[in-house]
Amino acid sequence: MLYMAILTWEPEKTEEVTKTRQTEEIPEGIKMMGMWKDLGRGRVFRLFEAVDPKAIFAMSFAWKDLLNIEIIPVMETEELMKLVPKA
Repeated sequence: MLYMAILTWEPEKTEEVTKTRQTEEIPEGIKMMGMWKDLGRGRVFRLFEAVDPKAIFAMSFAWKDLLNIEIIPVMETEELMKLVPKA
């Protein structure tokens, strides 16, 4: 399953977030599919693939003192359209 994580932080925490990110290790069972930085704000979008959603949520707890994290299960539009009944 795919999960979009939206990470936001206060501007004064940018340096600490950057240092923590440099030493971050993605746990086994999670594959990072991509990451995008909002150029205007303290915000990052990350796309992960994981079989067990608990792994994604457990990983996010390591950041709880620095970031606000929103995790959203997502599906590619093409795959979703296969599930929509044809009229």
